Amino acid sequence: MTEGRNGFAVGLTVFAATMLIIAGVVQAMQGLVALFNDTFYVAGAKWVFEFDVTAWGWVHLLLGIVVALAGIFVFAGAVWARTVGVVVASVSIVVNFAWLPYYPWWSIIVIVLDVFVIWALTAHGREIVA
Repeated sequence: MTEGRNGFAVGLTVFAATMLIIAGVVQAMQGLVALFNDTFYVAGAKWVFEFDVTAWGWVHLLLGIVVALAGIFVFAGAVWARTVGVVVASVSIVVNFAWLPYYPWWSIIVIVLDVFVIWALTAHGREIVA
């Protein structure tokens, strides 16, 4: 490590990048499940925003790929990847909030992780750049 780097901050950024990759892969898998078996997810309570499960499958698959790629590039130290990571984590929060009727526990977990990722990338993301 070079002078001026904070080990804790680097660790938070690495954790954020790892969470982006994991959340992206799991979100993409969630999308694939919705695409291949649209009866797997069943909405419980009636919500104002209910959408077709197949459409949600495409949303989750594409968003998951973008989120995972952002995490990979955050590891590489790309400055633009931090911005993309914050943007896709923000979009992921909105998407998972709307996904609550179909899979509430996973949605809540992803929302919490996305908030942490946004905080880590905005407060400490600069520390990982070489």
